[in-house]
Amino acid sequence: MWRNLFARDENGNVFDILQNGNVSCGVFVSTLLLNLELIKRPHATVGGVEGDLIGSGWLETKNLESGAVLIWEEKTFGDGSKHRHIGFYVGNDEAISNSTEVGFPARHHVTYDGTRKLEKIYWHPDLDKG
Repeated sequence: MWRNLFARDENGNVFDILQNGNVSCGVFVSTLLLNLELIKRPHATVGGVEGDLIGSGWLETKNLESGAVLIWEEKTFGDGSKHRHIGFYVGNDEAISNSTEVGFPARHHVTYDGTRKLEKIYWHPDLDKG
């Protein structure tokens, strides 16, 4: 789950826009949030998820609380592509997000042990209801 999403380009060629899980963080996060009715639609990009978060009542915060949505700074990869990253805070300085190394979600340090800066933290007021 969350590894593949096929699309057709302008020439009719079918390709996997998630690159077999390498860039599926937006689909992972949006699928879970959609199932919890905390956003309006599924998304394949971090920008799409972030726009829906804002439109669905999520607020930017400085507090790391379990359940918060995290967005990491843009990173340049070996092929020259640049991607922001999105996941969830799970507590104890840990997050869960899609891992490009394994192609599916995995736990990791919230700042990747100081190698990737958190850009934004989002919180939804419904999460306060416990």
